[in-house]
Amino acid sequence: MGKILDYQCTYDNAVGISSEITEKLDLTFPDAYLHWDTMVKIALEIKKQEGASFCELPFCHTLEAEAMGGIVNFGNAMAGPRAKEYICETPDEVLALPEIDYEKGRIFETLKACKYLREQGENVALMISGPFTILNVLMDAGLVFRFLRKQPEKMQQIFDKFAEELLRFIKKALEYQVNIISYADSSGGLNILGPKNTQYVMEHFSYPFLKRAQEAVEGKAQIFLCPKTSYALLGTDKMIWEEIPIPEPMKYVDGALLVKDHAPIVGQVCIKNIDYMVQKEIKAVKLV
Repeated sequence: MGKILDYQCTYDNAVGISSEITEKLDLTFPDAYLHWDTMVKIALEIKKQEGASFCELPFCHTLEAEAMGGIVNFGNAMAGPRAKEYICETPDEVLALPEIDYEKGRIFETLKACKYLREQGENVALMISGPFTILNVLMDAGLVFRFLRKQPEKMQQIFDKFAEELLRFIKKALEYQVNIISYADSSGGLNILGPKNTQYVMEHFSYPFLKRAQEAVEGKAQIFLCPKTSYALLGTDKMIWEEIPIPEPMKYVDGALLVKDHAPIVGQVCIKNIDYMVQKEIKAVKLV
């Protein structure tokens, strides 16, 4: 196994909306975060302000946990939704949380917004969160790391539960015509987990989950990995880079979408790094 390198990213916690955008839209917050039509307005304005070639939803990392029963502070015009209070203290309490119902609540409104944007010809990136980011809404982080260390069999059950939920979410998103799946686990990076736990998570969650996710999206959407995950997979010998040429220099997302048929998974740069230019090739993630 090679050395796991961390990716120094300034976008780990890039959630919420700038005051310039919220003031321009003249929407009522936090109500605007809860309805598909106001989500559409926000997503389009962010795209315009940033000069992006895609719209991204949701505007936080709390969607999946809330849909499982987590308690969320929906914020205001300055700060987006975030965890409010924890509802779990044991792995069994996490395992007992209900399956996500995609026909109600904010997760349903998010999917409807995605579909509307796609019908208007937009590229739509659905941002999904990994297990530690989901758990960060549900329970104290100190408990999570204790269970990871002392009760690995329970953590595996939680990983399995979350993998099934995220795969269901991806498949539902495809029904709503989403063409980009953006995957990140900002609360589970190398800088937080350390090398030993990172290797464990790559082997027991990330790699098997992404293998199944790739099969689920094949020919329908493209997966953009957070580079922290890409580099962790690379350092644990779970992937290699495959360089795919592009005809001219262009923005990273544009280049990736151009070669999507040859690169079902990419992850060399953060998708939020809107202006990053690739010069000669896109690096596809090839799981091995």
